[in-house]
Amino acid sequence: MAKARAIALIALSVGPGALRFQCFVDGAGGSSPPFETLAGRDGSADAPGYEAIKDYQRAKAGMRYVEAVADGLNLEMDIYDILHSSTSDVQSIQVVDTFFGRTLVTDGKTQSSGHDEFVYHESLVHPAMFWSAQLAQLASAGEGAAAPRTVFIGGGGELATAREVLKHRTVERVVMVDLDDEVIEVSRKHLPEWGGDAVLNHPKVEYVVGDVRKYLADTREKFDVIIIDVSDPIEAGPAVALYTKEFYETASRRLTQNGVLVTQSGSASFVPFPQVDEESSCFAPIRNTLATVFDHAVPFSCPVASFGEDWGFVMAFNGDEADARSLRLVDETIDVMIEDRIAAVPKVPDHAYRSIGVKRILTGYERGANALKHYDGESHRGLFILSKPLRNVMKDDSRIMTDDSPLFMF
Repeated sequence: MAKARAIALIALSVGPGALRFQCFVDGAGGSSPPFETLAGRDGSADAPGYEAIKDYQRAKAGMRYVEAVADGLNLEMDIYDILHSSTSDVQSIQVVDTFFGRTLVTDGKTQSSGHDEFVYHESLVHPAMFWSAQLAQLASAGEGAAAPRTVFIGGGGELATAREVLKHRTVERVVMVDLDDEVIEVSRKHLPEWGGDAVLNHPKVEYVVGDVRKYLADTREKFDVIIIDVSDPIEAGPAVALYTKEFYETASRRLTQNGVLVTQSGSASFVPFPQVDEESSCFAPIRNTLATVFDHAVPFSCPVASFGEDWGFVMAFNGDEADARSLRLVDETIDVMIEDRIAAVPKVPDHAYRSIGVKRILTGYERGANALKHYDGESHRGLFILSKPLRNVMKDDSRIMTDDSPLFMF
């Protein structure tokens, strides 16, 4: 009779709602080494077949990262290495090496990965920066006002958001406020490709450890662009108060006359998952909430494979309807602005892990389109084309997020 398969499952949870590691040990995993490999072993590394035996043993056990994307839907992948695991005063923090390369995880949710962090961060930053530039052009009757000059980043602990902002030659000052300095330190040490010391120590960057909402409420400084790059509004998470009407009202007062606010806005699946209201995406409510504060709240999205779904953003600004229509920038306009305004940030190392099609190594001295891996005029147009199913769901969703009535993602 064949030997019965023995399976042991070990689950390790680091902090509430944190990363779940699963270790599977399967007696039938993989094929056994040939008899001659096993015979005459003496336990030394020089013994015949040692490497085959070692590989066989390793094949029987593996650690996996399991992330809940939606109720009943999990994203699961092998973990090749655990580079960091800790719990700060704010959240649990892990850096793991997976199918998607090095991946930052907080409170059990993927924040970005080496495979496609540039897709997320370029999509978050550049449309708003160019939108600000175009608004300044309109306000100055086409005389070429050099904007944006000042940028506020709420969150952005990986440092990649600041990296993309610094690529704009018009920028003179970047204020970055993050509640959790441990995320900054972990990212600086383990994810230097996201920005690292080259960004953190950049002369244009002021980094503040503190509460984003309090900082904006207390400062008198105004910014051309405000970028909110914080974790999702999950229940008991550290960022819930940064998605409410009251917060957006505070942020709006800290914008210049032609200022632009953009925020990451959670899941924006091309065909939305069938979920009850309490577990639905916050994409529409964030758009709705911003629309109560600003004249225009424009939703857009991009696919982020390491998140397991498309991801949403909302850009908000003031102005009349004619100006808003003129801001639907055509491909050629974006590409000209990229060539005129964009340059890579020196001394940021390139990702060692790179998917097919984006293996070009950056030196840090590229200009124009060569300094970006994802964003250009054509991809800009695609960002603002939402699917019909998603538009229908958003049209039927009228919820507003307030301090007294917050909403939570799954």
